[in-house]
Amino acid sequence: MKRALISIFMLGVLAACQEEVQIAKPDAVHLTPEAAGHYCQMTVLEHDGPKAQIHLAGNPNPLWFTQVRDAVAFLRSPEEPKDIAAVYVNDMEQAESWTQPGTDNWIDLDGAWFVIGSNVAGGMGAPEAIPFGTQAGADAFARDNEGRVVRAEDIPTDYVLGAVDVSAATSVPMSVKHGAAQ
Repeated sequence: MKRALISIFMLGVLAACQEEVQIAKPDAVHLTPEAAGHYCQMTVLEHDGPKAQIHLAGNPNPLWFTQVRDAVAFLRSPEEPKDIAAVYVNDMEQAESWTQPGTDNWIDLDGAWFVIGSNVAGGMGAPEAIPFGTQAGADAFARDNEGRVVRAEDIPTDYVLGAVDVSAATSVPMSVKHGAAQ
């Protein structure tokens, strides 16, 4: 009996010592000319519109996406890895223009506001989920370019995994920042 109590006590001590360690969330990485799209293997910087980077646990290099839509598809696709450490998207409120979305203006996917269903195509010609750092920025873009404003979890799975109608979108938005012409 005494031995059993000691064993139970020791197991409790060992369990306390083996608390789950939280891995630090990796920072966003600067987008360079060498970055290639995860699905298309094309140079990410050669495409207009917002980009995304997904960090997998244990991988020092992010997966790059030429369209945010493709990153959301990756997250929703059952056959892709689920050990996601971080997801960052371009803040189009901070973008120089649609053709120059930025290399360091990254925001966390979960904190972003997205315009979906606009008349603007992403860098690969498909409908895009256009990220903004504030709801006001997303609202202004949606007013000028149609579409509706949603959070990441509200982007319909069919929007990112369904068939693509490239005839419904143009390639250049009427505005990117607060209604200013680009």
